[in-house]
Amino acid sequence: MELPSACLNYTLAVIRRIALGLLIALAALGCGPSQSLPADRAIVILISIDGWRWDYLERFSPPTLSRLATEGVRAEGLIPQFPSKTFPNHYTIVTGLTLAHHGIVSNNMQAPDIPGTFSMSNRDVLADPRWWGGDPIWNTAERQGKVAAAMFWPGSETRIGGRQATFWRDFDDDLPNHERVSQLIEWLKLPEGKRPSFLTLYFSDVDNAGHRWGPDSEQAREAALRVDRSVGELVAGVASAGLTERVNYVIVSDHGMAALSLDRMIVVDDYLDPATAEIVDWAPVLGLSPKDGDVEKMYAALKNQHPHLHVYRRDEIPAVYGLAGHPRVAPIVGIADEGWYITSKTETDRWLQHERNSPGGTHGYDARAKSMQGLFIASGPRLRRGLILKPFENIHLYNLMCAVIGIEPSKNDGDPAVTAGMLR
Repeated sequence: MELPSACLNYTLAVIRRIALGLLIALAALGCGPSQSLPADRAIVILISIDGWRWDYLERFSPPTLSRLATEGVRAEGLIPQFPSKTFPNHYTIVTGLTLAHHGIVSNNMQAPDIPGTFSMSNRDVLADPRWWGGDPIWNTAERQGKVAAAMFWPGSETRIGGRQATFWRDFDDDLPNHERVSQLIEWLKLPEGKRPSFLTLYFSDVDNAGHRWGPDSEQAREAALRVDRSVGELVAGVASAGLTERVNYVIVSDHGMAALSLDRMIVVDDYLDPATAEIVDWAPVLGLSPKDGDVEKMYAALKNQHPHLHVYRRDEIPAVYGLAGHPRVAPIVGIADEGWYITSKTETDRWLQHERNSPGGTHGYDARAKSMQGLFIASGPRLRRGLILKPFENIHLYNLMCAVIGIEPSKNDGDPAVTAGMLR
């Protein structure tokens, strides 16, 4: 008997879902070799889930990421560099350098020797290679005869040291996750010799939800599970391409997320006229450059004005932050305590007009704060199984990824001994 069209479509959809689930399960549970894969055949897929806080894995129970963590290596937290912001920490992950050494000291900054203001949305300025120090791993790999591909990553759109990955895409936050994954799978299905050995993939959903709704929101949970489904789609695609026994996943986040409250606002207007300063960077690390050049006057106007705002001249930033005297740091820096937000009267009025009970969440705080710690999972044939580590700094990831694909790392600030025990 011929099935009605609707029934047939439903049956096919069920079959597809079952097949996808089986592919994910087989890949994650690892039909991998009993012995370690040779490094020259290994592939690394570096996945960033922006804003994924260290505790989301247990709180939200994402099935694919949980399986990969169980079958591989995971850390109880990944410690970012200060400030715990997006561009600086993504670039540390792929260079193994501190912010002071690679030069991306914040999402927004100025330099005495480079025109324009560096910001995440200013593509013309981002394209200037003078901002980007160090040797990102896609260049390290390409220089040693391997092919690399970047599906969004800070720095990947710029020719750094005269090089770029063979394959890369201009950042487009509106590009659906499914299409991002499909692009990676398309690259992985290229023939040997053209297929990348190192690839990046980036998801912004969790960070967007954390900023808008806060880390404890239902929206943050939904975003985490949505990204988990996209990772599952990737794992299934790797399996369908016959590459499960070669692909190693390194899954990270650049920082965590702290909840904000309208009761924890530091309003700059209360202490100075914002029109008198060029505000290079905002919360929770304020970067100020007085328009009249009188640093001491503005410093005195802010210093000791609020118990949760710590104000420094550029040369006096505490050594623990690693940025004292850096020419790309603003002349005056204000650092808020965890959970406090540096803002303007205009912005707080906007929140109140929209009747929001909370301004959501943010990051950028002292990297030692637990809420700023991120995600680390590494799973694949070159990596140990069932290993749980204490939190470690993200400067060590570059050496790990170089070791997995068998390339010699460039000079960096990481210690190979920190991650050597993860390798099979």
